[in-house]
Amino acid sequence: MRYASNFTFSKALKFGAVVAQGSLKSSLSLMLPFKPSRNIHMENKESSSSRGALIVLEGLDRCGKTSQSSRLYKYLDEKGHSVESWRFPDRDTGVGQMISSYLANKAQLDDHAIHLLFSANRWEKRVLMEDKLRSGTTLIVDRYSYSGVAFSSAKGLDIEWCKAPEIGLLAPDLVVYLDISPEKAAERGGYGGERYEQLEFQKKVAKSYLALRDSSWKVIDATLPLEDIEKKLREIVLDCMMICQKGKLLSQLWLS
Repeated sequence: MRYASNFTFSKALKFGAVVAQGSLKSSLSLMLPFKPSRNIHMENKESSSSRGALIVLEGLDRCGKTSQSSRLYKYLDEKGHSVESWRFPDRDTGVGQMISSYLANKAQLDDHAIHLLFSANRWEKRVLMEDKLRSGTTLIVDRYSYSGVAFSSAKGLDIEWCKAPEIGLLAPDLVVYLDISPEKAAERGGYGGERYEQLEFQKKVAKSYLALRDSSWKVIDATLPLEDIEKKLREIVLDCMMICQKGKLLSQLWLS
């Protein structure tokens, strides 16, 4: 993890709290009497333009997301596509540095507070994400809002409360869930190095993920050989990219 030399932990705490509070206020305002004009404005903006696809990889810890994200990025880049690899949490931001310390068990935070920081970390990149997509760049994202909700609700927080700060973020065009049992994931190398890598907790996370699945999700068996997973992933991602290049509208997450 890289720390900015002039950014102290206390400053990160204050900054993270402010951003988290702002993101929560934004999400709660969207939960109040619905404002259709905002959504219509977004959908009409450059509606006929070719754009990049927002591809999200989700799954339990040690399911292989990071490896497959990297392999997919390399494949698309070599094929000449405009593509970037992103990962949440983004640990290079002020909020991300706080999250990194928490995950490494170097800091203690209330479950509600850390959830809002994870959400704020995604909101930090919201404008840049839309700009990239509209410019034609496909984004391969390792973890997104679904992870935030799945992990926090697995702690016992209300799932609708967990969704609230995420409302208004961009909805993925495709969510690829790498499916593996918690027991199998626990057998993989490096397991247990971070706060959430505990078998009983991961079982709860798996149940939370089930409750979040929607029509944008595709499930791939994460116990298959790497090459087989890679092949399946390429096929569904290329199909999604083609649809977005034809002018598929951007949409927002969990507005309904």
